[in-house]
Amino acid sequence: MYPTEFVEYMVHFHGDRDYFECHEILEEYWKRIDPGNKESIWVGFIQLAVANYHHRRTNIMGAKRTLEKAIAIFKSQSEVITQLGLEYTKLIEDLNGRLSEIEKRLPYSSMVLPICNSSLLEECKHSCKRTGFDWGKHSDLTNASLVHRHKLRDRTGVLEERERAFSIKKRQR
Repeated sequence: MYPTEFVEYMVHFHGDRDYFECHEILEEYWKRIDPGNKESIWVGFIQLAVANYHHRRTNIMGAKRTLEKAIAIFKSQSEVITQLGLEYTKLIEDLNGRLSEIEKRLPYSSMVLPICNSSLLEECKHSCKRTGFDWGKHSDLTNASLVHRHKLRDRTGVLEERERAFSIKKRQR
């Protein structure tokens, strides 16, 4: 009923709090089903994960900017949010509250998305348990590989792709 990638996103968002992985999962999905649409609901969820990643790392400006973009997308897609099993009004309230916390430079705390569809919630919890995560567990702020994942990952593929794109542009000139 729900895209597998969305369930995986929710499992990481609420299980191991690996927001970087949330971003990776949904970015690939978005590029496959709705490429180039910067107002896609999937972009909103990607930005939400990125905002949490930035906030946890105390990148206040990055968290604020990214969360504002996510909220704008979510506000324009109430029906889609509801179809995805989330309580729209509560989601917007929670995100505005989070934005206020960020603006006040309050420390990061793990958030829970307001899932109102019981079958989605059960599917996510079951998948979370199967992967060995604890649903609703708070972020381990001492886990550097989680908190600073973007700095520790292998960027070989990204750099190769960037070089390939540069070469193509150069040949087109």
